[in-house]
Amino acid sequence: MLKKKKKMVFIGILGFIIFLVGSYFYNNMTYIEKPLKKLDKAGFVEKQVKLKDGTILNYGEGPNNGKTPLLLIHGQGMTWEDYAKVLPELAEHYHVYAVDCHGHGESDWNAEKYTAKAMAEDFIEFIDVVIGEKTVVSGHSSGGMIAAWMAANSPDKILGTVIEDSPFFATEPGRREKTYAWVYGFQLYEDFKNQTDEKDYLKYSLERSYWRNVFGDFLWNKFTKDAVAYHKKHPNEPVHLKYLPPQINRIFESVTYPYDRRFGETFYDNTWFEDYDQKEVLSNIKTPTVFIKAATNYDGDLLVAALSDEDADRVVRLLQNGKRIDVDTPGHDIHYDQPEEFINIMVDFLSEVQ
Repeated sequence: MLKKKKKMVFIGILGFIIFLVGSYFYNNMTYIEKPLKKLDKAGFVEKQVKLKDGTILNYGEGPNNGKTPLLLIHGQGMTWEDYAKVLPELAEHYHVYAVDCHGHGESDWNAEKYTAKAMAEDFIEFIDVVIGEKTVVSGHSSGGMIAAWMAANSPDKILGTVIEDSPFFATEPGRREKTYAWVYGFQLYEDFKNQTDEKDYLKYSLERSYWRNVFGDFLWNKFTKDAVAYHKKHPNEPVHLKYLPPQINRIFESVTYPYDRRFGETFYDNTWFEDYDQKEVLSNIKTPTVFIKAATNYDGDLLVAALSDEDADRVVRLLQNGKRIDVDTPGHDIHYDQPEEFINIMVDFLSEVQ
């Protein structure tokens, strides 16, 4: 009898381990597809519109439920589907539109439009042509800078603004050189362009990645080798190593999304901010505004975050009707890392604009 009990306990423990391992790999294999399937089920449709100057904007639209319109503007290196985890629930409260920024996804890759002001002007036209009424606009990272310009310069089109962890002031010359985005993004790509030994930017960037310091040479070399091999087999899709969790795969995805790297170069040469004074833009926003801040981290004097706490406080002081909400996540993509908190913020914001 005792042997039988021990056997049953062993089988139970083994079954539990198998379940945990299976769940781990199932999540790794399906974390991209599952949210996209939920989008279809929720009634989202991908569309395109041609603006008056011929620019094509690609976007996703949720069901026309007669609710307050919401325009979502993703961050650099992503596409509108990056919001997939929050879109179905947001569609229960808003009539949702999520656009591919210029140089991303299936919108036009016209480098002449790669400034915050030019893109903001096109998205105002998008509101006129597609949405047709005053809109809540929410932008992540560089998308938040676009949203801010829209609110400052076209208040008759905007009901309210949500700015998600946008790098205000940390992007200014003299400050930007000590940020993660600069050292391991913009400067790294310039270094890649100015060398001739390596032709594959994914390989070049991963070999010099900040995350090598976190995982160590042995593991990171393994991840790099597999990521490069995957990208060669699937050159038109983000790298997805199924034995790694989403948090690590997001590192590879950010380098391999369909994205025009000339867009990133505008942050290096500062042309992104042509006719865009950050202090002036924020000061001119009169509509209700929420600034969502992710956790601030430093590695020595390197800012491993979009902006500092002091920068975020300065943003809110400049806003005429603004507030700051902190979300306890080390990740920059709050809507992806903490979807429920992001949804709650967006739903609560409705009471401020209606």
